Amino acid sequence: MKRFNVTGLCTPEHDYMADISGKLDRIKAMVDAGEYFTINRARQYGKTTILQALKDKLKNQYIVVKISFEGLGEQFFSEESRFCSGFDEIFGHGLSFSSATEEDIVCWTHHAKSPDNFLRLSQKITDFCKNRNTVLLIDEVDKASDNQTFLHFLGMLREKYLSRKAGEDYTFTSVILAGVYDVKNIKLRMQEKGFVSVQEGEGKYNSPWNIAANFNIDMSFSVSEISFMLSDYESEHHTGMDLEHVSLEIWTYTHGYPFLVSRICQEIDETGLPWKDSGIQSAVKQILQEKNTLFDDIAHNLENNEDLRSFMYELLILGQEKHFERTNPTIDLAATFGFIRNEEGRAVIHNRMFEIKIANYFISKNMEKKEQPKISGVLAEDVIQNDHFDMEYLLDKFSQHYSELYENVKNRTFLEENGRILFLTYLRPLINGKGFYHIESQTTSERRMDIIVNYGTEQYILELKLWYGTKQHTDAYEQLYGYLESQNAEEGYLLTFDFRKKKHPCRQWVTYKGKEIYDVIV
Repeated sequence: MKRFNVTGLCTPEHDYMADISGKLDRIKAMVDAGEYFTINRARQYGKTTILQALKDKLKNQYIVVKISFEGLGEQFFSEESRFCSGFDEIFGHGLSFSSATEEDIVCWTHHAKSPDNFLRLSQKITDFCKNRNTVLLIDEVDKASDNQTFLHFLGMLREKYLSRKAGEDYTFTSVILAGVYDVKNIKLRMQEKGFVSVQEGEGKYNSPWNIAANFNIDMSFSVSEISFMLSDYESEHHTGMDLEHVSLEIWTYTHGYPFLVSRICQEIDETGLPWKDSGIQSAVKQILQEKNTLFDDIAHNLENNEDLRSFMYELLILGQEKHFERTNPTIDLAATFGFIRNEEGRAVIHNRMFEIKIANYFISKNMEKKEQPKISGVLAEDVIQNDHFDMEYLLDKFSQHYSELYENVKNRTFLEENGRILFLTYLRPLINGKGFYHIESQTTSERRMDIIVNYGTEQYILELKLWYGTKQHTDAYEQLYGYLESQNAEEGYLLTFDFRKKKHPCRQWVTYKGKEIYDVIV
């Protein structure tokens, strides 16, 4: 019986898998062109699975040797002789699990003595590859990323690659490295950490992997790729699900992040949830409450990098527009960790589930700060009655408490800059039981929908704005109307923060083009 696998390698014999054939065809084209490159994607993005699938796809045309640096330990990389003899051993092991013939294996292993330096290892690779089309796949290269010896290894591969192009050497047809970080920048990262220093006459940006081709293949799952996986499941279980709709809904929450896609499917399957919107929402809510390695990495990376933490706060909580420019180290790091993606030149949070998880992180950090003003005073039993979430009542109480705090607190600058986080801190405890929210990324420069609250079967569309004048406030009606129309919703909520000295708070229902909008100005 197949399963939805979220722990390591997926195989079509044992696991429900998305259709990645299109991605494999594009990667094979790079291999056929003799390119060297790195598949660098965030944690749990399916790198190991795609390497194994690529090995299977190439095996009839190439000798494909797949090795991993996982679990080798620091001693493996401690010095040149250890690395060269160790590589000799693990390559030979990988060769025995490839399409290599007995003659091929003997050719590699017949030497009585393992190479103890890069010169001898290079010659051994030359001898083996002279009459053999060989592809080398190395998984988990991040395990070696802080070692000078690994840089020398990359440099050796680079020199052999260049000599091959000049007709002066034989080497691997293609080398593919897989890890989180882009190995082309590994030397610069090691210099910044202090692991290596720039030698006299050596360029700071002289990467040992500057021969590598850019890997621009989208590794996330498309709606059709998710549908392929679900059709395999449906053929066995006959649930009657609407494959196209369910696939789109899962994609909407995950933007195709492989782990999240499979985890939602796993949760629905194993807990008996319905394969429809309500089941997907319940699965998302449950997953967001769990502790897993992906979410642990999110918190760890935010905790340990102040620049990254500030960038994500400005992007998600303050709503500042950020250009997607990977020459900016902080933006590059956010993209490397999978926090953001490029949408028409702008940085946006990668998916809805990350929006929720990262926002919850900032809410929890805000609640820990004793010196900062907070808003409290509303009870869940007042907002939730007869299993109905009263958004109008919640906004009324928030408006009242915010006004009282604004009049009495000395640190008004904090209130003005962090109204959103205050509202989210106010909202989150009230919906934790049966609902969740997410902060929707900006989709165009004209239209923005900020917060979606799902509670049970109900959904509330709430837009947060700053007061910039009467015309802009009317424009906000139009923006909210447009989103309500796209979601087939009849009601929406507009919360505006007004920081003028002579402001005019209000709470009123407004009919705009047939839609009912509850307009709150604080």
